[in-house]
Amino acid sequence: MIQFGRKSCGLTAALALLATAPAAAQQAQGPPAGDVPFETFRLENGLRVILAPERTTPVVSVNVWYDVGSRNERPGRTGFAHLFEHMMFQGSQNIGKTEHMQLVERAGGSLNGTTSEDRTNYFQTLPSNRLNLGLWLEADRMRSLAVTKENFENQREVVKEERRMRVENQPYVGSVLTALYEAPYNAEGCFGYAHNVIGSMDDLNAARVEDVQQFFDTYYRPNNATLTISGDFDPAEARQLVQQYFADIPNGGAPPAFTCTSPFTGLPERQTINDANANLPALSMVFGVPEAKHADAYALELLSAILLDGESSRLNQRLVKQEKAALAVQSLSSNRRGPGLFGMLAIANQGVAAERLEKLLSEEVEKVVRNGVSAAELQKAKNRQRAQTVRSRQTVHGRAEALQWFVHFHGDPAALRDDLARYDAVTRDDVRRVAQQYLTPSNRAVIVTQPGPAAKE
Repeated sequence: MIQFGRKSCGLTAALALLATAPAAAQQAQGPPAGDVPFETFRLENGLRVILAPERTTPVVSVNVWYDVGSRNERPGRTGFAHLFEHMMFQGSQNIGKTEHMQLVERAGGSLNGTTSEDRTNYFQTLPSNRLNLGLWLEADRMRSLAVTKENFENQREVVKEERRMRVENQPYVGSVLTALYEAPYNAEGCFGYAHNVIGSMDDLNAARVEDVQQFFDTYYRPNNATLTISGDFDPAEARQLVQQYFADIPNGGAPPAFTCTSPFTGLPERQTINDANANLPALSMVFGVPEAKHADAYALELLSAILLDGESSRLNQRLVKQEKAALAVQSLSSNRRGPGLFGMLAIANQGVAAERLEKLLSEEVEKVVRNGVSAAELQKAKNRQRAQTVRSRQTVHGRAEALQWFVHFHGDPAALRDDLARYDAVTRDDVRRVAQQYLTPSNRAVIVTQPGPAAKE
């Protein structure tokens, strides 16, 4: 599964009240809303471990993030990070092909894995008395994944079929999203972000099992991973199990450093694309913005919510409700460890030209640049952000993912504790300033999508 973003859902009535309460009142009653108590340690082989015990529900999450995503790939060898999301379920020294899934499900648990530009994660939620199973499974594949020619060729075909089904045969995905996420970046200076997570068919076809083995040996090592355990467990017992299962896995040495220089030197950019799967024109625009840990990221995320989040958002009200020019609008923003994107997509109503959508989108962006946003709009966006954050951390999996996100995107899991305070601190002036600084025509890529077969080269 390819994944973007960092928020998830699920909320009780009590949490809804907590989420919309003033921050000062919450802090007076105890820890900040959404706080996740934790402790950390490292094994001698470099594995970083985060323990987040919470004993109210008898389940536990075993969650591993590897510091590797499509940004770590090189020209001619794309798609490897996503390929490994599949390869990691094909067996290891003590686990047969597909047995990882079977063992977790037979124990009453669930599991999955996802890949993004910036990381690959694997996770399982289990009854708390099967913590040992989750740890043993993760350790065995970290130590001894079965990178065989048979497994590689089988999973390469699976990934190619996934690309056909989820990318090439989906309207606005294989055309718009591919172009929109790649067009802003300078491919020479920032190749890691200038290509698709799922990789190209040519690169997948050209891959060799030796390339795959080297990728595993470079990136799937304990010193390039973070293990987070969240839920109903005893920390002392967890430490002992982690030591028992992971301590003897060899350190793989430091992987190559990621580089991204002058990422947006190709902007402004404009492209017109024909999409054989689309029935209606579409207009997309995306702006280059800083990395997720940058101070401006908080104001930009709230601005995206004001413009695009929900039926009452500015763009939905203007383009969909009032003008009836768009069938739908949505955010295409992407928080990244490196330079990120602030984007939007509008799909035209029948008979509406893409140029009309571009005019309306540009007008709404210009209104924010010129006049800013209202106090009510900003407070609503903050309330929504607080609710999403609190509810996302109510499950053992959600808490583990939150800690992992702050390790990888902020460099420190403790950054989770003041995350909501940073949103609360954003002012109307901050929102207007980031709009003026980043949402400019010279920092923009525009993709016009027209229905119809792609032009022949």
